[in-house]
Amino acid sequence: MRIAMIGTRGVPARYGGFETAVEEIGKRLAASGHEVTVYCRGDRHPEPEYEGMRLVHLPAVKQKVAETLSHTGLSVLHAAGRRVTRRGPDVALVFNAANAPLLPALRALRIPVATHVDGLEWKRTKWSGPGKRYYQTAESLAVRWSDALISDARGIQEYYRERFQAESVFIAYGAPLLEEPNVGKLREIGYEPGEYHLVVARFEPENHVHLKVEGYRASAATKPLVVVGSAPYADAYTEQVHGLAGGDPRIHFLGGVWDQELLDALYAGALTYLHGHSVGGTNPSLLRAMGAGASVIAYDVVFNREVLGESGRFFGDVAGLAQEIEIAEADPWAAADRGGAARKHAAQHYVWNDVAQEYERLCADLVAHRLTRATVRPGRRRRARD
Repeated sequence: MRIAMIGTRGVPARYGGFETAVEEIGKRLAASGHEVTVYCRGDRHPEPEYEGMRLVHLPAVKQKVAETLSHTGLSVLHAAGRRVTRRGPDVALVFNAANAPLLPALRALRIPVATHVDGLEWKRTKWSGPGKRYYQTAESLAVRWSDALISDARGIQEYYRERFQAESVFIAYGAPLLEEPNVGKLREIGYEPGEYHLVVARFEPENHVHLKVEGYRASAATKPLVVVGSAPYADAYTEQVHGLAGGDPRIHFLGGVWDQELLDALYAGALTYLHGHSVGGTNPSLLRAMGAGASVIAYDVVFNREVLGESGRFFGDVAGLAQEIEIAEADPWAAADRGGAARKHAAQHYVWNDVAQEYERLCADLVAHRLTRATVRPGRRRRARD
């Protein structure tokens, strides 16, 4: 099969969940003999191929409201052009429901489309009234114009079932299982295993970086808090987070860490990993922490409980997080046991080889027209809850 993966920043993965999924799934599909084309924003990789995937680099408008859609529009045009010359994709995997207005172009060329709808993007604070309404509309268009919908969490699957009466295919992400993290990388930047708490997140309100900083600062913790992350278009929120730290010498901001070996070592060496994501589905950063054997303290929402099962601890406010941090420092052996349980849970339920096989099966079903197109029953659409 010729498979196009459209709608992300592309590979190598350096930003978020979609990019991680594209890289992990795409390279496995390519290794299975499929011709995989990944559309990338800008020149992410100088070579025309990466891990067996063919890369197509296209520009995007560098503006928050237009970046994703502008790049996807060019990607769709490129795929359509190849289709006309009979070298185009047999099936398209489109990531992000925000790209739904462009789906008719693919369907007009009889390219079956599966849309990975991600989380509840319209709930993010960065989207004001018009942006919020756009994402809500895009969800309904994804339901209407996709041949199949993909949900990476049961909670997202239930949301589409309840709001749109639309079924989706549940395919979770995988967790990388770290065998021998390079502890020497930690020591190079001044940390020892088990001697710090860790945050890895884009600086967005829905990831609750501010709450994690406040909760840690309110605790009596003696081990430092290491904060990894940044975000485009988020200067005000970044300034807010730094302000909440109040110059506390225990809080260390590292910014973005693009050295994957160092990042893996940070996950594996943390006494606790503080996870605050609240509006996405299955989060790759959480899975990476679990695969590293980190003891996770997560924001208490259905998505995080679904992924962690019995292996996690949860918080909902500053006081609750402060208490959990102090509990971990008082009994680091129990925290380590929870990390081991999380790793075992990830190894059983979040396996990239299995995920890639599910995508391969989905693509084959779409090409063979074995799936019924996702539809909404008239008069049954529900209003999104704020």
